[in-house]
Amino acid sequence: MTTDSSAQTPDQVREEVRSRYAEAATSVARGTGNAELNSALQLDDSCGPSSCCGDDVAVVEAFGAALYSGDDQQALPAEAVAASLGCGNPTAVADLRPGERVLDLGSGGGIDVLLSARRVGETGFAYGVDMTEEMLDLARANATKAGATNVEFLKGTIEDLPLPDAAVDVVISNCVINLSTDKSKVIAEMYRVLTPGGRIGISDVVAEDHLTVQDRADRGSYVGCIAGALSRSEYLDGLAAAGFSEAAIEFTHEAVPGMHGAIIRATKPTA
Repeated sequence: MTTDSSAQTPDQVREEVRSRYAEAATSVARGTGNAELNSALQLDDSCGPSSCCGDDVAVVEAFGAALYSGDDQQALPAEAVAASLGCGNPTAVADLRPGERVLDLGSGGGIDVLLSARRVGETGFAYGVDMTEEMLDLARANATKAGATNVEFLKGTIEDLPLPDAAVDVVISNCVINLSTDKSKVIAEMYRVLTPGGRIGISDVVAEDHLTVQDRADRGSYVGCIAGALSRSEYLDGLAAAGFSEAAIEFTHEAVPGMHGAIIRATKPTA
């Protein structure tokens, strides 16, 4: 049954998110596949017994490893692919270049960190930040299996990143910002840790502007990446308020009616 996040405190919402993603990491360690994992997270929690999301198959296909190319999947440990719970492939749109430093918010099982590390090469570096010990353990094990030496996984929240100012050139994230209960702080933290001229390349669920907060909650749960999503205008306004320029949002595929997997890009000005 879908939890009513409006009746919960921010700490309670965060703990529910942490608990569910810890459970997901443990399931992967037991051999659960990606499709089964996403079905459990999206259909049971987002739609509930009333199937409020409509087409079950469409909901599942909007999330997970299927959004990565076969080459990307084959290049990584099976456990990293199985743990993919995002709504896009931010490494495919962030235009990563050799030598860059990359930060992944909510790095989970490590799929985007490991792909980023391959793209930036030995002269670059990829950080992952996650608040869930079980996911961090899984990600570090996946990095060892992949032989990745230019990566580091750090425990922390995306509202209070454990990195100094101007530490990275690029921030990526895959369907995690919608899970935060303080998105303005997340955006401010992204701006803080970016070097001048740095950029974001984020995949997230974004609502059409006509949907109210209640409309979004009616379409799915917070932990299922639906109820907490920002609208397109809210996202753009938040990026501008933090100081970002050249912000753009591109809808890529519909997750549930009126809400889309989307690519969010913006730049930290050099001045």
